[in-house]
Amino acid sequence: MKRFIVLSLLLSLVFSCKNTSEESKETAQTPTENETEVEKTEVMPKLSLAQWSLHRKYEAEGADPFAFAADAKALGFDAVEYVTQLYEKQIETMGFEAVVDSMMAVNEAHGIKTVLVMVDHEGDLADPDPKKRDEAVEKHKKWVDATAKMGGHAIRVNTFGTNDPDVWIDTVQDGLKKLSEYAATKNINVLCENHGWLSSDAPLLMQAINGVNMENCGTLPDFGNWCVKRENGERWGKCVEEYPDYYQGIELLMPAAKAVSAKSYGFDAEGNETKIDYYRMIEIVKTAGYEGYIGVEFEGEDMEEPAGILATKALIEKVYANQK
Repeated sequence: MKRFIVLSLLLSLVFSCKNTSEESKETAQTPTENETEVEKTEVMPKLSLAQWSLHRKYEAEGADPFAFAADAKALGFDAVEYVTQLYEKQIETMGFEAVVDSMMAVNEAHGIKTVLVMVDHEGDLADPDPKKRDEAVEKHKKWVDATAKMGGHAIRVNTFGTNDPDVWIDTVQDGLKKLSEYAATKNINVLCENHGWLSSDAPLLMQAINGVNMENCGTLPDFGNWCVKRENGERWGKCVEEYPDYYQGIELLMPAAKAVSAKSYGFDAEGNETKIDYYRMIEIVKTAGYEGYIGVEFEGEDMEEPAGILATKALIEKVYANQK
């Protein structure tokens, strides 16, 4: 009887160990729901929403640009890129510091992070007139301070200047260097976007960035914005000459990139951008080793802004999901 009891206990122990081992093996081989979610998250890019994507809304009479944080959250974003020109009326009536404080307050209320600030209408950092160029540097400094206060890492600046490349290369380097020296004291990057005129000439822009030769002076490659010359020499309007190869342009700008703008204009029935090959663009961005935020910037006229934003976001995520 005693032998039978001992034998039963031993057999029970053996089968118990075997089952435990098999369960452990099965648990080790089958990823949990959390592990699957982590793997899925790791292949997705960090996305921010550029405020210009909603510029029609905020430029309308009586519009409230401080709604941007709430709008971004509703569209599925937790990071944003502010555009200063959309707050000019508020700065005039409220004062600069009050506007910055309000931006910070709405961000905090909605769990939104500031990635960068796109600075417009504060003078031209490549102006051929040294006095005007220096004035532009001084006017930009308050946005350097504000971006640092808001927790952002960079400002985007404009560098139109002149269409004479021999003059432009000297003036743009002067303006960028002076502002970057100040921005470095605040741990802020100064970024040049291919934003028209000679800044959309990728080799020339990289020559300027390399000439400044400062760690915090870099590029913000934009998938669009390749117009080098416009009708009647205007900064905006009908384009008469584009940089010929968008993809080569992005590839040239990526080594100095500290932000990326995924510009979009329209989409086909399959959800692909009709002017830009996103698979090719994003492959260039990934090959460059870029791991920062990709800014969603919808600029189309044939669909509502929220729909265009969501289509751009969905396309980026689709491309990442289908590329290793």
